[in-house]
Amino acid sequence: MTAKRANADQAAATALDSATNLLAVLKARFEKNTRRHKGIMWDSVEKRLRKSADAFRILEEMERTGGEPDAVGREDEVILFFDCSAESPSGRRSLCYDHKALNARKEHKPANSAINLSESIGVELLTEEQYRYLQTLGEFDTKTSSWIQTPERIRKLGGALFCDRRYDTVFVYHNGAESYYAGRGFRGCLRV
Repeated sequence: MTAKRANADQAAATALDSATNLLAVLKARFEKNTRRHKGIMWDSVEKRLRKSADAFRILEEMERTGGEPDAVGREDEVILFFDCSAESPSGRRSLCYDHKALNARKEHKPANSAINLSESIGVELLTEEQYRYLQTLGEFDTKTSSWIQTPERIRKLGGALFCDRRYDTVFVYHNGAESYYAGRGFRGCLRV
């Protein structure tokens, strides 16, 4: 066996182990939080995931950055996964809204933007409607906040939207798109 072949076999075994571990984490979370996905059976989720190596890669990155992804519903035949960590994912905070905002900062630039990072992961920021739906499944962002998709008319004027939950109420706020805070990140949506 050549070294190249041995390396390829090792990489395949590592990928399989990683997928197996991720499936176990996702299944345990799915079974622990049945309220989030009424009418969805784990077997159908697993079957869909096994058909998409890309979904595994994206979910693995959502997990690695602290999102704790879980199935939260369906759109037609597509299963939706949202980041369901209690607070905004810890590995995705201190980000301004988008690339334009990142470039506009002259000093004290954050490491990245929410839009850039979401695209590199392969997810979309939650919409306001999705964020409000997530809040019906539990209490999220009681100490942090999360950027959400911002309408173009607001973004053109330099603003961006974010949400949180305080006083048992979901709030939508605005801020300059170039702003960033240690307690603000973003939550993503993946369609599988």
